[in-house]
Amino acid sequence: MREQSNRAMLSWTGTVRQNMRGFAKNEILARISLQDLAAIGELLEPVILRERMILQEPKTHLEHVYFIESGLVSLRVVAIGSILETAVIGHRGAVGASLLFGGHPSAHQAVVLFPGSAHRIRIEDLRRLMNESREIQRHLLQYVQALTLHCAQIGLCGVRHDREKRIACWLCLASDAIDGSVLPVTHDYLSSVLGLRRAGVTETLIRFEEQGLIRKMRGVLQIDQRKPLEQKACCCYRRIASAYDCSDPDGLV
Repeated sequence: MREQSNRAMLSWTGTVRQNMRGFAKNEILARISLQDLAAIGELLEPVILRERMILQEPKTHLEHVYFIESGLVSLRVVAIGSILETAVIGHRGAVGASLLFGGHPSAHQAVVLFPGSAHRIRIEDLRRLMNESREIQRHLLQYVQALTLHCAQIGLCGVRHDREKRIACWLCLASDAIDGSVLPVTHDYLSSVLGLRRAGVTETLIRFEEQGLIRKMRGVLQIDQRKPLEQKACCCYRRIASAYDCSDPDGLV
């Protein structure tokens, strides 16, 4: 009788763990302990991410950190008449996490590029939880370090690498961020955020399509051959991807 009771308890515990892990679609949340996840879960608020929704404005104090579950967010620097994208954030990341370790308003704007969903938490609440749990603090710091490298590497990429390599790099990073191969992105968008001539972007995408790497449809681009596309990308892609992989506890140096 006692053995049956123990089996039932183990089964119930396993179900609870599975349900809680299923709740955490964001990779940062999925990596923390169940106890810390439960503490954060009580303070999370679900948010629908709509296209062009602004999650963060430059030089303003952000009230929430957004843990992205699906969709894609463009992190960018905005100047008069121009935009420079410094990173894309998807289910592996969070908008506003950098403010947890600084306190100064960010110079970036965060805009939803592909619609999706997220969970947000007040910065004050997350800071309190970080002070109570070193594990939460560690995972957030690892992510912020990866994002910082991402932004710096993209800045270097813009002045060092040619158009084909930069476009391939962006496509691979965006694909990783959404964990998918279909990207609702236009030639105009790639031209504006990468600082490239539209005609040059079109020429490169046509070449990729002729090589069987991608397929272009109205407002949508599908990656058909991922590995060859990665080989087209500059070394920036591998450096950035490795930085996010190292935020996995099993991949720490």
